[in-house]
Amino acid sequence: MEPIERAAAALAEARRIVVLTGAGVSTDSGIPDFRSPTGLWTRYDPRKLAYPRYVRDPAVRRLAWQLRRELHLLDARPNEAHAACVRLAERGRLAGVVTQNIDGLHTDAGLDPALVCEVHGTARYVVCLACGDRTTMASAIARLDGGEEDPACRRCGGILKADTVSFGQNLPPAVWARAVALAEGCDGFVAAGSSLVVYPVAELPLVARERGAPVVIINREPTPLDTAADAVCHGEVGTLLPTLVDALRA
Repeated sequence: MEPIERAAAALAEARRIVVLTGAGVSTDSGIPDFRSPTGLWTRYDPRKLAYPRYVRDPAVRRLAWQLRRELHLLDARPNEAHAACVRLAERGRLAGVVTQNIDGLHTDAGLDPALVCEVHGTARYVVCLACGDRTTMASAIARLDGGEEDPACRRCGGILKADTVSFGQNLPPAVWARAVALAEGCDGFVAAGSSLVVYPVAELPLVARERGAPVVIINREPTPLDTAADAVCHGEVGTLLPTLVDALRA
């Protein structure tokens, strides 16, 4: 049996599927991943952009704004992997998407925002670390284009940061609780495009498995959890995830 057939067989009876999506889901949209030899971390070391350093060092903030501007200018669009999640929802078999991505492409593809759990936040907005004021990333990028290298909050003068979880920050408790609840309540779990090395999110497939749900992993490279999965498909997520979803039509 081919890996994709094994994956479809494992999920054949599932009606409350949770899909965990990582950077590999968005690469076909032109968004670079982080960990590959040509990924973003080759130019933007996450250790240098970690939250404590971001707060105290204007030079770190200026570098972080360069990264945000670069990503914003990509003007990415959803791809077939995002569309596959929408089809799964339309068939009434999707309990939710837990995404490590901060690009907002799942909702751009037409997925109901109520079905999306953005565990690492969203790059569509910026938030003031002092007063909590929240504004759009587009407005902050416009200020960069206007010559500001480290735009401050216009309400209180505080430090602005993308509304995302950086190294050195904890996941918001309510968001993490929702992700765990989805994994605990599903009857099928698909990890797609995630290296499954970033914790605590990498725990979610094991949470689902402990509750008796079959686990399928789709990723270009092997992951540390491959041996714990019911089916593993190595290859391009933009091809394999739609193929799996289309095999679950019945």
